Amino acid sequence: MTFERFNSLPAEFATEDLMRCCGASKWAAVVAEARPYVNLAHILQISDLAWAGCQEEDFLEAFSHHPKIGDTASLAKKFASTATWSEGEQASVKTASHAVIEQLAAGNAAYEARFGFIFIVCAAGKSAAEMLELLNSRLPHDRDTELKIAAAEQNKITHLRLEKLFS
Repeated sequence: MTFERFNSLPAEFATEDLMRCCGASKWAAVVAEARPYVNLAHILQISDLAWAGCQEEDFLEAFSHHPKIGDTASLAKKFASTATWSEGEQASVKTASHAVIEQLAAGNAAYEARFGFIFIVCAAGKSAAEMLELLNSRLPHDRDTELKIAAAEQNKITHLRLEKLFS
């Protein structure tokens, strides 16, 4: 997608494209409304400002648009519009050992039970073992600390997806 094309889209279509990058409707509306954009740096700047204006409910909405790390079944069904991006971001899970995948599944369940949302990590470039280590290192956090970390990870994911959208 070019910035010229994106800038000329009706607001609802621009918002729809942005929701593929970050599932927080407030964030997407703010970023769509701030058009026109001249380049990637410009949209990333506005994206960061919009994300900084979001609250817990917006973070949780964004998190709900992600499959659990390693959950390839939900990638194909629930997350069809971002499955290719998520699959690429989580590519290392496909080559992980069965034991690591089982530990990720158990860790995801424990994480979600503890915090009330799924484990969010910018998976690009990380092995399944590294993600498991990160998950385990974040489990002892209190909810507020973990929500801030997950929101920062979501912002990293959003940046990557905006780059993909405009590449």
